[in-house]
Amino acid sequence: MGHHTSVKKYTEEDLFRMVRLWLPEENVPKRLRVKDTSDFFRVDYDDIVMLGGTPYLVRNNERERRFGVEDEPKFWVKRAVNLVTGRVKILKWTFREKFRGRVGNLVFDCVRSPLKEARILNIVQGRPDFMHGETVQDSAGHLLRIIDYIQGKTLPEIVRAMTPNHEDFFRDHYPGLLSEFISTVEAIRFLHDKGEKHGDIRRDHLIRDSETGRYRWIDFDYNYRHRASKFGYDLFGLGNVLIFITGGGDITVQALSMEAPEKLAGLSGEDVNIIFHNRVANLKKIYPYIPEFLNRILMHFAAGAKVYYESTGELLEDLKKARDMLPG
Repeated sequence: MGHHTSVKKYTEEDLFRMVRLWLPEENVPKRLRVKDTSDFFRVDYDDIVMLGGTPYLVRNNERERRFGVEDEPKFWVKRAVNLVTGRVKILKWTFREKFRGRVGNLVFDCVRSPLKEARILNIVQGRPDFMHGETVQDSAGHLLRIIDYIQGKTLPEIVRAMTPNHEDFFRDHYPGLLSEFISTVEAIRFLHDKGEKHGDIRRDHLIRDSETGRYRWIDFDYNYRHRASKFGYDLFGLGNVLIFITGGGDITVQALSMEAPEKLAGLSGEDVNIIFHNRVANLKKIYPYIPEFLNRILMHFAAGAKVYYESTGELLEDLKKARDMLPG
């Protein structure tokens, strides 16, 4: 294995010196353990892993935040500090997982693919609207992605901090938010034009980078097999995000039954979100000042939809028209 010859060997003393550069003294571990990278379950807080000849000090596992479940640790995804540069990175080990996604009567078989994420990280290098990173191999030869940590808030955190009154929100914040959303759809079109798909488009996979002020897509490792539409799952994901920002949050059947039963009474089974049947998609029935054309876009993602968007280009064309029709 000739390629190991040039790798710098670090003594324990070297490693302690490097750790002290980046951590306050009280956080410096008593001893440093360099762990093998083949088994992510054995790599813990304060351990050191060597990747591509560079030492990383491991911090916490990242957590899954899907649907309000705050606390599921993702053991294969760990925060770490590059001890040479001091930069915070997210280390993603290979983890096999399969599940089935349903959209109306379309079925998508989804699988985690580190190879796909590695490919996309290559394609999006230098683009400000995606997360960045590089791919190395762990000691077992599996792909491990080293992702640049993005400082910033997720889209839902930003939307929820806006004014609670929807009419004010729609007038003052929504036009800007829609323009930002359009930029994120342009980013997905860029991927689709390259024959790639994001695979797991959801609101908390958009982070607004506090350095640049731009939204960036994260987490590209889901791949899906598609029978009907190659980009369909991504498009429904974009539709969900659009409904979320247009409502200034989720408008749920439960909340309406408590707060506005008369509005709930005006809804039919066709007016809910095609994927999440407890969320309303036909927002004009709740907020009559939402323009008809914009609402027609939302209705492509409702349970009663007769036509779906076939491409990001089609969706973008309508979104831009809808934005131009907004006052202000």
